[in-house]
Amino acid sequence: MGKSGKETLQVPFGEKEILLHTCCAPCSGAIIERLMKEGVRPVIYYCNPNIFPYQEYLRRKDECTRYASSLGLKIVDADYDHSLWLDSVKGLEAEPERGGRCLKCFEYRLLKAAAYAAQNGYRVLTTTLASSRWKSLEQINLAGEWACSQVEGVIWWGQNWRKGGLQERRSQIIKEQNFYNQLYCGCEFSIPEEIRCELDK
Repeated sequence: MGKSGKETLQVPFGEKEILLHTCCAPCSGAIIERLMKEGVRPVIYYCNPNIFPYQEYLRRKDECTRYASSLGLKIVDADYDHSLWLDSVKGLEAEPERGGRCLKCFEYRLLKAAAYAAQNGYRVLTTTLASSRWKSLEQINLAGEWACSQVEGVIWWGQNWRKGGLQERRSQIIKEQNFYNQLYCGCEFSIPEEIRCELDK
């Protein structure tokens, strides 16, 4: 246990710098804070070409960039290519949330992150996707393990970022930082009808 009474994070290899795939600022805040308190410096990898429309992508990216900059952290902006992402989930458009489309989406994004980690000397990869109660931890870990198996020298860290008070701290940081808190997962297939009507205006 650490000084706070919380279980000490068991980072693979005892690494002090890791690659953190980040989906959005609300999901990232408590995780980044916890990592830094334990002496682990995350390099933030923003790879979310699933997000639609592009204005929504920019809004979420800007919030992540603002938070990273306030902490002096490096943020890597991966290319936004929504058409390639659409190709990766072709035939799965009608799948429900937590279905086959989500698994493919995780694989696509985490493979990009794993490749970047391998190319830039980061040995450990994890993701803030695992903080969301709306996502399947099993799918995320399957995708992460698969992605890291495709490259040399990168370990998947399947940490459950919902435990240890992080859910409560997540809500606090959203208020403290006045984060834009999105109302849907990201892709056009996950947009509720009432929100879709607003986007079409």
